[in-house]
Amino acid sequence: MTPIRLLFVSNSDSKSAWKRRLEALDPSIEVRLWPDPGSLDGIEAALVWKPPAGLLATLPRLRLVLSLGMGVDHVFADPALPKGVPVVRLVDPDLVNRMSEYCALAVLRYHRNADAYDAFQRARQWKALPNEPAGASRGVGILGLGEIGRDLAAKLAPFGFRLAGWSRTPKLVPGVESYHGAEGFKPFLARSEIAVCLLPLTPETEGILNAAAFAALPKGAIVVNAARGGHVVDADLLAALDSGHVAAAQLDVFRQEPLPPEHPFWAHPKVRITPHNAGLTNPETAAAQIVENLRRLRAGERLLNVVDPARGY
Repeated sequence: MTPIRLLFVSNSDSKSAWKRRLEALDPSIEVRLWPDPGSLDGIEAALVWKPPAGLLATLPRLRLVLSLGMGVDHVFADPALPKGVPVVRLVDPDLVNRMSEYCALAVLRYHRNADAYDAFQRARQWKALPNEPAGASRGVGILGLGEIGRDLAAKLAPFGFRLAGWSRTPKLVPGVESYHGAEGFKPFLARSEIAVCLLPLTPETEGILNAAAFAALPKGAIVVNAARGGHVVDADLLAALDSGHVAAAQLDVFRQEPLPPEHPFWAHPKVRITPHNAGLTNPETAAAQIVENLRRLRAGERLLNVVDPARGY
């Protein structure tokens, strides 16, 4: 098999594990680790997460950019991204499962009043709250009906939640009431007592969870964001939480990461924070797809999961 040089760009602690796994699957792949890759001559592909702006433009033989995650906004954020070089995203079943698992856990926690019971325990109060059956009163809305959104719907369906989904274009998902486009957005929000954001971050979805969106949710709604921090207008969410219209928020992603210590989210009693770890890409399960795309690149075959630059996903 024709050798290929791959530049790995990430601050991940698992970079050595990626190198070992990729080269074990295909010894013809030569993995060079940023920021000490040695010579960049002959680099044909780059496997990246938040690459430094302008780096990819310094690779004259670059033929393919592979995202280390399902999102590609971190790639297109580079104003010097070489034109005409295909970008592919990673669609790994293990990553999909981890993401939907995180969101399902959040939905069930709030459905069963887990935060309230945590507070009762701290106060040493023996107190029970009413708990409605999932199917009787709890509407869960999923923003984004891609691989993760559909998997989340499948995980939640057995509990009996009234499921709805919103997407840019019409999607047909069994057991999910589908809404789409601008005209479907507010009706979708109005029936979403727990709203879970799994959208790709694009110019169209930047700031989509804003004051108008929060106002369209039912009073006492819950917001879960496991997509990108750029979807949420922080000040608007804080205002909605302080007013009581939004009862609580679970956030895994933020506009600035790590989240600065002075950010109001840290101390807000209605916000639960996790450090962008809803789904971490596992080289043991994900490397095979990367190797397959490199094989296709060399063979001139159609690549897997190519991103449409106009849509951003």
